[in-house]
Amino acid sequence: MILHLIQSSPEQSSALKTCLRYAKQSDSILLTGNAVNCLLKQDWVAQLKEYNVVALQEDVKARGLTNLLKDTKQINYDDFVSLSLKFNKVISW
Repeated sequence: MILHLIQSSPEQSSALKTCLRYAKQSDSILLTGNAVNCLLKQDWVAQLKEYNVVALQEDVKARGLTNLLKDTKQINYDDFVSLSLKFNKVISW
């Protein structure tokens, strides 16, 4: 099981696209930084539907997206640490 950490929006890099090529359904994807912006695009939401996707709450708040992403599971930094310890490997894209 792998925790995939995505930090850049799909408009900034191909990290998310590449991640999805290798991710398995047993993996989780954590969106941080500008990567949380991908949840505003329906095509990305549809592609991410089959994965366990969480967003870093502080980054969602910093971008003023709390109300727009209220259906997205959000975690704080303590949860992030706990989540990273749960997986065999963490890959930062």
